[in-house]
Parts: sequence; structure tokens; C-alpha cells
Amino acid sequence: MAIDLKKYKTLAFDCDGVVLDSNKVRADAFYSCALQYGEEAAEALREYHIVHGGVSRYVKFEVLLRDIVKTRVTKDVIQKLLLQFTTEATIGLMKAEIAPGLQELRAATPDANWILVSGADEKELRNVFVKRDIAKWFDGGIYGSPLDKDQILERELARGNCSLPALFFGDSQYDMEASGSVGLKSIFVSPWTDMKGWKEYCTAHKISYIDGFHRLLSQA
Repeated sequence: MAIDLKKYKTLAFDCDGVVLDSNKVRADAFYSCALQYGEEAAEALREYHIVHGGVSRYVKFEVLLRDIVKTRVTKDVIQKLLLQFTTEATIGLMKAEIAPGLQELRAATPDANWILVSGADEKELRNVFVKRDIAKWFDGGIYGSPLDKDQILERELARGNCSLPALFFGDSQYDMEASGSVGLKSIFVSPWTDMKGWKEYCTAHKISYIDGFHRLLSQA
């Protein structure tokens, strides 16, 4: 697969499973938060999270309360769940492996604007990336929930911070759909994905995929 990186003005990245090996961190945090409602509910939320990778935690906790537990959704309960989730997830994010080859790719694409577009909480991500000294790679900014990825991309396109042609690196079906819907070329990053049947999905939808950022370095 040949990708001419030099022609792309913006490189956009999902976080979990792409920049950081943190998909399991998120899944375990969702399970832990829901465990107060029983193991069955906790497992159901974890499975919902895996199937709907990239969707905001705000939506997932609403699904837990409304559809899984079938109780009233209140702002107070949501906030308590969000706080617990952020506390547990942040610990894991600080330890998660950074994608091999990513720093080298940043050095090899000095003219490209890099942005992070995640379903994770924006403040949490910025805090973790600053502490891990990788926020500087994303000179176009670090963005996350409560906005959805397609909303973030639309906003950044409108304000000229994301310029076409642009690439989006993701590891879920939602990543591919959200980026493709606003005109970005989608690249599936496979090593850490927890999406079942990802290769068949990419083949069926003619989406390019890579098994690591090292594959792109010779083309930068």
C-alpha cells in the first residue's frame, strides 16, 4: 500500500488503540464503573463499548442506565460515573504504550498539521498528553468528548484547522465512518484494535489498513 504523505495537509488520529495501547484500559474502566449494577450489567456495558468503539462515554453511560439497567438517567448519576471512569482511565493512560514509529512519523511530516480526535474526554486527554510530553506532536490541537468525532472534524474543517486533503488514522468502524463522512481519507490501524472482523470490513469498504506507523516512514 503506497500512501504519499507529502500531499496531505492534515493528519488526524484517534487516541485509544492508535496513539496509545489503551483499548483494554477503557474497556476495564467501563466494566468497573458498571459493576455496582451487577456483573451482567458490567459485562453488557463493556461489550457495548467494544462494539461501539469511538463513541463518547457520555452516550455509553446513558445506555447503561436507560437500556441496560433500565433506570432513570439523571445528571448526578452520570457525573458520578464519569468521575469514577476518568480517575480509573487516567491511571491506565499514563502507563499505556505509545505507538511505535509515531514520534518518527511526526519528525518525518514537519509540514503537516497534526490533530487528535477522540471519543475520550477532552480535558482528560490534554492532561495525560501534556504529562507524557506528547501533546507537542499535535500542533493542531487535542479534541474529544463531549462532542462526537464527526462534530469535531466538521468544526475543525470549518475553522481551517483541518485542511483537505487529510488522513484520519483510526481503529474502529465509527472512526472510518466519521472521518469519511466529512471528506477525510481513512486509514485503519490494526495492531491494537478490538474490532472483530476489521479486515473483512476494510476490504468490503475499500479502506486501506496498516499494521503499524513504521509502514509509512519510508513514504514520508
